[in-house]
Amino acid sequence: MTTYKEINGTNIEAVSSDPANPVTGQVWYNTTTNVVKGASVTTAGAWSTGGNLNTGRQALGGAGIQTASLAFGGGPPPAPTATAITESYNGSAWTEVADLNSQRAYVGGFGTYTSAIAVGGDQYAGITESWNGSSWTELADIPGASYNASGTAGADNTSGISFGGGPIGIASYEWNGTSWTSAPALNQGRSALAGSGIKTAAIASGGGAGGGDTNYTNTEIWNGSTWTEVGDLNVGTRRCRGSGSSTSALNFGGNNPVKNGPLAATNESWNGTSWTEDGDLNTARNDASQGGGNQGGGNSLSITYGGGTPGDTAVTEEWTGAGSPLTVTFTDS
Repeated sequence: MTTYKEINGTNIEAVSSDPANPVTGQVWYNTTTNVVKGASVTTAGAWSTGGNLNTGRQALGGAGIQTASLAFGGGPPPAPTATAITESYNGSAWTEVADLNSQRAYVGGFGTYTSAIAVGGDQYAGITESWNGSSWTELADIPGASYNASGTAGADNTSGISFGGGPIGIASYEWNGTSWTSAPALNQGRSALAGSGIKTAAIASGGGAGGGDTNYTNTEIWNGSTWTEVGDLNVGTRRCRGSGSSTSALNFGGNNPVKNGPLAATNESWNGTSWTEDGDLNTARNDASQGGGNQGGGNSLSITYGGGTPGDTAVTEEWTGAGSPLTVTFTDS
């Protein structure tokens, strides 16, 4: 007779509390509750509530991942009602840190919570600021002023790409740590689109046609030299946000299916080929932060915060992707 150990390579452990990070297939006996438990797999992803921002706002920039994020700028727009406030997240609570040098809403962002870029903003500002973990420094402006939450992607404050923007942007610009250089344009010009990934492998999805009524489903992949149209979103949306990598991304929130349509909680997951509707946001919103987890490592550490509901919100949500281990209790049935 084959034993559990022969199949799985380990015995069933007896522990006083459930493991903090179980792996799929792991089984243990909880001596406190006197039950056998194991780690199964979730069939769908889900958003859960994290710690609120200290200052609720929309059209803000973001960088980092679930356990280490940075939020900066935001509205309501335009300046001077926009803010320069910057907050840092440790996975449970937000702490206010040094302000941006220029207050603005509709600001793009990428990088980590200690090494980030804030680019563009309301009033078609092309201002670029670099974050070193304690303060912001203004650097070279982006040549094409970037407005209305253009797509941005990058691993840190030395390498990134910005694309699209208002009123119907088609241009792309690459960042090398000190200056911006023109890159090949998107196939479909648009504003208020979602972006994620890194400088050499980014994804652009959704967005709108400036003052028109069109919301786009278009998705394009950047390989470091060209943009290629790939599988469309299921629902056209603008003022949406994105996170993850070019092969494992999310697109969530915004307004759909038309320009000033209802606020959306919709969330779609990208597997490198196609989009699938996945676990919705708990709070429908537009103009939230870029979704974090956008450093080339997939969507598993995605986070979003702030946005319009339609008033300013401080709500933070964290993503648990499909296929993540889920603790289940075994029964005799």
